[in-house]
Amino acid sequence: MNESAMPQVVDILGVMKQLPHRYPFLLVDRVVEWESGKRLVAIKNVTINEPFFQGHFPDEPVMPGVLIVEAMAQTGGLLIGLSRPDETGLLYLLASVRNARFRKPVRPGDQLHLEVASDSVRSIAPRVEAKARVGDVIVAEAEIMFALARREK
Repeated sequence: MNESAMPQVVDILGVMKQLPHRYPFLLVDRVVEWESGKRLVAIKNVTINEPFFQGHFPDEPVMPGVLIVEAMAQTGGLLIGLSRPDETGLLYLLASVRNARFRKPVRPGDQLHLEVASDSVRSIAPRVEAKARVGDVIVAEAEIMFALARREK
C-alpha cells in the first residue's frame, strides 16, 4: 500500500501492530489523523482503572508526568513506524527528552490528545516535537529523540 493510500485513522489493533507495548504500558488508544513523515495525532483515554492511580495519588489521582512523556514517545514511535512502512523489524527506542514541561495535571476522565511533528522521521536518530492536550489546553510538551534498533525476534 503506498503512503498516500494509508488510512488517516488507526484503531487499537493497528496501533498494536506498530508498537511492541502491551497492557499496562500501551498508552495510545487510537490514531485520529496523520500525515506521513510530518505529523500524527493520537488519543489516550485516561480512566480511573489505570493501575498507576492506585498509588499516584489515592485521594487525588493525577497521571504521572513520566507516563505522559511515554505516551508522547509512543505517539512519536507511531509516526516513525507508519512513515517507514518499508522498514520492518525496527524498534524506536527513547534516546532523549529535552525541554519537558508539565503545565496542568491530567486526571481520570480526561482524554489526552497527543500530537507529534517531525521533519526527521527518516533519520537514523529521528526527533519529534510533542504536545499533549486536554481539550484545547496544552498539559505537557517535550522534544523527544529516538534511537533505532533491530528487533531480536
